Amino acid sequence: MRAVGVILAGGNSKRMKELSNKRAISAMPVAGSFRSIDFTLSNMTNSRIQTVAVLTQYNSRSLNLHLNSSKWWDFGRKQGGLYVFNPTITAESSDWYRGTADALYQNLTFLKNSHEPYAVIASGDGIYKLDYNKVLEYHIEKKADITVVCKKVEEGEDVTRFGCVKVNDEGRIVDFEEKPMVSDANTISCGIYVIRRRHLIELLEKCNEEDRYDFVQDILVRYKNMKRIYAYKMDGYWSNIASVDSYYNTNMDFLKKDVRDYFKQDPQIYTKVDDLPPAKYNPGSNVRNSLISSGCILNGTVENSLLFKDVYVGNNCVIRNSIVLNNVYIGDNTVLENCIVESRDVIRANSTYIGTKDDIKIVVEKNDRYAI
Repeated sequence: MRAVGVILAGGNSKRMKELSNKRAISAMPVAGSFRSIDFTLSNMTNSRIQTVAVLTQYNSRSLNLHLNSSKWWDFGRKQGGLYVFNPTITAESSDWYRGTADALYQNLTFLKNSHEPYAVIASGDGIYKLDYNKVLEYHIEKKADITVVCKKVEEGEDVTRFGCVKVNDEGRIVDFEEKPMVSDANTISCGIYVIRRRHLIELLEKCNEEDRYDFVQDILVRYKNMKRIYAYKMDGYWSNIASVDSYYNTNMDFLKKDVRDYFKQDPQIYTKVDDLPPAKYNPGSNVRNSLISSGCILNGTVENSLLFKDVYVGNNCVIRNSIVLNNVYIGDNTVLENCIVESRDVIRANSTYIGTKDDIKIVVEKNDRYAI
């Protein structure tokens, strides 16, 4: 593909509460064995984008460990490759990334040294499958300056944490509101953009001169009437996990057969593989409508739940409508319902944690084990 890829993976969200205390949102486990960023990386490699930069900042240790080898996504090539950029002190700058546009500007050398005519910019917290070649073809067909991948949401869905767009009959964006308090728009931005690389460099240099740091507010919103900004409508599954409710609901979607089948179809989603044994179901275990990952040992009852890698479930435990992250020990006679259990926790025997569908309980036990 004639494009370089940039993944914005440095952000944090207070909507994630305790879940983002240990890791960036892009490193959040999803669907039993993946991380959030795996979906964007897989879309890049499946679209034949050979050179990809990941811009990290907040709590990046877990994310950096996940990305320490590019072979899992087939970026270990002589031509191109996977690059991970953290904020660094230079002669020109000693600041952390002050926004998405500033993050891109501080890595402007990467864009200038690339040879591809276009750039695909995507966030690392989206769960979806997309062929970026089709977006690029649309971008060229419309002779657009910038193309924004958008999705129509169902009526009544909360759109206040997204960018809301209004589109005319030819597909051009005529209005763009970023995280409005109230909006009657039913089309949202998916945080995926296609733009000519040289044009992007010019816009970033202009933003820096004017002390503007946000890609959406200072480029998309500011230039909406001056630039030809078009919307590419995406039809398939898409979800953003940057809040506790959306993270919980997105994982629960993978208990639906149609969603699982959609992501199992080619092109596949790739991830870093751990050498763990298959899940073990001991006598007395009872599992219904759940995703159980490798390395798990089950002795109790699990219903409508996701257990990530290397989870131990003790005797007489009952886990319902819950998500248990990696490497958790659950003691005997424990009850979990409508919960998200943080990774590497030890849940002591005879514990009970019960949330509701409208108020998912996050379980973080205080113990001496360190987590990433």
